[in-house]
Amino acid sequence: MRTAVVNQIKNIPAGEWNRVSGTEHPFLRHEFLSALEANGCVGDAYGWWPQHIVVYDASDTLVGIAPLYLKNNSYGEFVFDWAWADAYHQAGMPYYPKLVSAIPYTPVTGSRLLVHPASDQAQVHRALIDRALSLITELQASSLHWLFSSESDTALLCEAGFMRRTGCHFHWHNHGYASFEDFLSCLSSRKRKKIRRERRHVQEAGIEMRIVHGHEASAGQWQIMHAFYRSTFEKKSGMPTLSLGFFLEISRTMGEQVVLVFASQGDEVVAGAIMLRGKDALYGRHWGCREEFNSLHFEACYYQGIDYCIRNNLQLFEPGAQGEHKISRGFLPAYTWSAHWIVDERFRQAIRRYLQQEHELMGDYHDELMETSPFRKTEADDA
Repeated sequence: MRTAVVNQIKNIPAGEWNRVSGTEHPFLRHEFLSALEANGCVGDAYGWWPQHIVVYDASDTLVGIAPLYLKNNSYGEFVFDWAWADAYHQAGMPYYPKLVSAIPYTPVTGSRLLVHPASDQAQVHRALIDRALSLITELQASSLHWLFSSESDTALLCEAGFMRRTGCHFHWHNHGYASFEDFLSCLSSRKRKKIRRERRHVQEAGIEMRIVHGHEASAGQWQIMHAFYRSTFEKKSGMPTLSLGFFLEISRTMGEQVVLVFASQGDEVVAGAIMLRGKDALYGRHWGCREEFNSLHFEACYYQGIDYCIRNNLQLFEPGAQGEHKISRGFLPAYTWSAHWIVDERFRQAIRRYLQQEHELMGDYHDELMETSPFRKTEADDA
């Protein structure tokens, strides 16, 4: 068994990569990650340099993958370590570069230790982790971070000495709903009326909603959607890192997993949302609008997604990071995980204490939010 570090994912055939990663989780597909690299969304412009770790067995067959990047910033990660970087700076030490195993700009939980199911899982996991740790010294990085790792991957990393960090997102679960109205019937009367009122605002504004899959979208529709995407970042003084070329490429290579929500008033498209779907889940990613309409954000980003999941028998809807306002609309708090290796002993111990305290606070936060569940008591118990 041997390991290697790949600086360009195009050097690995898509079929070999996807044989290990699978295609059910869209963000782990070769097509998604290669589109980021091929269209300048990672690399020198934004400080995400690919360092993907791959493992080959004795027959030189690819059996393990860890998507990995060397970084000179903390942008686009959604597991915030700005305070750690500041503390390093105040101590006269460099925090960057650091190594990050993550999907760039995508706060979605998934496996970060990808192993072919027919391989020796424990052996390949160990090879991936050991190679990642050795890269810290080779690249003179301050630390190694696995972001939004699955619960099982996080457990493996903690066994290897990494420190766990606990976060919280808001997820919707499909409890076998027959329709959107069936879902609403499980909410308290007050929340049910609120959602119906918000959807009515959109209808009364003469706005029609339409869902188009990526492979069905025209170049013109993508130009409109990309303009919405850019406008949201520009309004918030953010950085729109995903190019039109990136979206056009994934539309061509994995378009059946790309879900676009268009909101039109007459002949004009006034808003849109970009989502991706896996085998059992839908992931909300980006949104933008030409002008503000009452409750249109909730319709495009939440209710259309919930309805899509029900109609397509998807079990999970992750609408994106943060946002306690999602709870009243049927999204309940869910733990997220990351795992961290800090080289400097002093900082490692300080961060360990911080993460232990944060974990306890996050548990209290999660439990308090669960008390505000919009579901009728029996449904909340089932969730």
